[in-house]
Amino acid sequence: MAPQEFYIRNESDTEARGPFNLEQLSSLAENGQVTNETVYYDPEAEEWVSVGANAELKAQLFPEKKKLSLKSKDDIPSLNRSEESVPPIEVGDMLAAAEGRTEDTKDKKDATEDLARAANLGMYCCTISVFISGAALLAPSIDTIVAGNYQKLLKQPFAVLGAIDMFICLVLLLQAVGIYPFVRFRAALGAGFLGVYFYTQGDATTALAAVIGSVGVYFSTVFTNLAAVILTTVLALGGMGYFAYAVLTS
Repeated sequence: MAPQEFYIRNESDTEARGPFNLEQLSSLAENGQVTNETVYYDPEAEEWVSVGANAELKAQLFPEKKKLSLKSKDDIPSLNRSEESVPPIEVGDMLAAAEGRTEDTKDKKDATEDLARAANLGMYCCTISVFISGAALLAPSIDTIVAGNYQKLLKQPFAVLGAIDMFICLVLLLQAVGIYPFVRFRAALGAGFLGVYFYTQGDATTALAAVIGSVGVYFSTVFTNLAAVILTTVLALGGMGYFAYAVLTS
């Protein structure tokens, strides 16, 4: 069976890293680049999971080190025995310490959940926006596609971009976040090409919608902060939605 590959994200990361195998992940853990709060993408559960939540993976990355201890001999009476006594630990102190640890654990868990929600929302936003863009770009060439005249289709740049968008959408539906760098390239290309084309045709509104939608798609694959991802989702879906409406009704 092929070894499992891991895509990982820390709270401070702007994008997922990987793929890494287990040995590489162990090396990152030894160097402090992977912690219990680091999230990895679980393809079976189709969600981002923290390393600390997977007991088996945690044990492999952070094995417990056995402590070396010397067997003590019989106590030998000392002439320099201190008469000072250690003050007892109060129950209130113990409860306060336990409460502090509980709050710290809860904060870390909440941060990990927010990171996972942001990553999932960004991926869904990107998938839907790219599908809308692809459908709008391919629609004017639907007769050529049905007729099977693919040589003519290659001479239509909108159709080529639409086919690329549909390919990206299919890959994202398979949860393959490794395609994000190519998605950013497509978003930058679309913002430039579509924006310039429609602006020179005197349709500044459609050009602006294409640029806003492309910017939203680009940053939906970059941001890991939930509030920022929500903003990029609004930009991507709103921009691409209006762009599709303008293209299909023109």
